[in-house]
Amino acid sequence: MDSPSDVANQVKKFWSDIFEKELREDTLLPGLVSRNYEGEIKQKGDTVYVTQVNAANGEIRDIGTDSDSFTPEALSVQRIAIVVNKRIVASYEFEDLMDIQTQLSKDNPEILASLKFAVEKQLNDYLYTLVAPSSSAPDHTTASVTDFNLAQLSAQRILAAQAKWNKLKPWYCLLDPVYYGDVLTDTTLASTDFGGNDAPIIAGQISLRRMGFNILEDNSDGILTISSADSADCALLFHPDFMHLVMGEPRFKISDLHPNKQFGYVLSVDMLIGAALGNDGAKKHITVQNNA
Repeated sequence: MDSPSDVANQVKKFWSDIFEKELREDTLLPGLVSRNYEGEIKQKGDTVYVTQVNAANGEIRDIGTDSDSFTPEALSVQRIAIVVNKRIVASYEFEDLMDIQTQLSKDNPEILASLKFAVEKQLNDYLYTLVAPSSSAPDHTTASVTDFNLAQLSAQRILAAQAKWNKLKPWYCLLDPVYYGDVLTDTTLASTDFGGNDAPIIAGQISLRRMGFNILEDNSDGILTISSADSADCALLFHPDFMHLVMGEPRFKISDLHPNKQFGYVLSVDMLIGAALGNDGAKKHITVQNNA
């Protein structure tokens, strides 16, 4: 029989790359926010700094009057620190090492799928706890919206443009199943005959590109926390830079429980993460809900 270290090496060989790929493709919010520092995190407590240079005001001078001089401005920056202060863990306990070995085949990935889902769900739910749109004028939260239709999407598009979201990155609109159903029954939004084009596949979905947004259905429990009642009719519209996510590599480990005076083995996967709203992040995302 192989030793725990031998089996651990097999787990890394067969699962690590697949795990990272599936996590990236199967999640929505974690896969769409800014992830420039993915894989660079090595230990808990690491800190990533994101700095934004604020735009200069500039000035206009009259030739012949005061155009021979100018007034320099002090450099103004915004800096945020993203601390790796969370560890996501999923694990199973087995009575026999053979139970783990029987699951290593690529044709039989039940354990892999379950561990992947657990980590994926925890990460997605955590990022939704950080959603905190601006409440100052203009308010980036909209309540009492019973039907997410063309008029509603247009109103959010105007709000995003007025907040000066740049167009260097795509904008996203995540809708819970009820709101997404509203979109599908709105003829103008659902039909490409009215100018919309279906965008690339994201997390297994063909996104609907309408009014500058890539519209996707999010059926996770996380999006429901946008609602004051944790119920249906929820939407999150955002620029990817509204939030920054830093992640380490997923790490698999198999341990013998004998030092604890127990028989059996523990298989775990863990990943270090940190996340925070970006510079002006509160103004780079919008929430919509039905509950007031």
